Amino acid sequence: MADIILNVEVRDRTGTGGARETRRAGMVPGVLYGGAKDPVAIAVKANEFRKALHTGKLLGHLVTLKYGDETQPVIAKAVDMHPVNDEPVHFDLYRVDEHQLIKINVPVHFKNHEASPGLKKGGTLNIVRHDVELACPADHIPEELIFDLTGLEIGDTIRMSAFTLPEGVKPGVDRDFVVATLAGSSASASADAATDDAAAAAATTTV
Repeated sequence: MADIILNVEVRDRTGTGGARETRRAGMVPGVLYGGAKDPVAIAVKANEFRKALHTGKLLGHLVTLKYGDETQPVIAKAVDMHPVNDEPVHFDLYRVDEHQLIKINVPVHFKNHEASPGLKKGGTLNIVRHDVELACPADHIPEELIFDLTGLEIGDTIRMSAFTLPEGVKPGVDRDFVVATLAGSSASASADAATDDAAAAAATTTV
């Protein structure tokens, strides 16, 4: 089962007024969706929710919801934060079976920037997608996808097919979309143009 356990209470009041009342009571309001059951308004003690959130293993991961003696595997798909104090103000949980195949967004990161000839020449890594949708078992969601930039040159394109996915994990859409590109900076482009001009001039002089 999941590492994180959220002890929830069922909220009697819903809507904006109910959410405010829940926050005044020191709890974070949320909603449990999914499965064949109706949505349920729930709440978690604010200090417990903050602790779970700060582990980095809450959002987008399989967690265990506990209500009394009942437990249920769920996915935390959304957490809304206060724009000023950055405190959690609302969350959404989705019911799942522990081994159910689900679609979920996973962050993309890049390593070995210093081993890319293109970046050494002044190129720029343009990230088109900071996360990608994957289809995977609920209990085997990757923490992240990492792409090795070693050997990448200016003009190279990184597509979804270039990533090595864990066993049982597939892209969420059947399309080989672009995740990032390695573009030349204006300085490197000017240098390349100057080199081409010099080579052309030398060739003309030789003739």
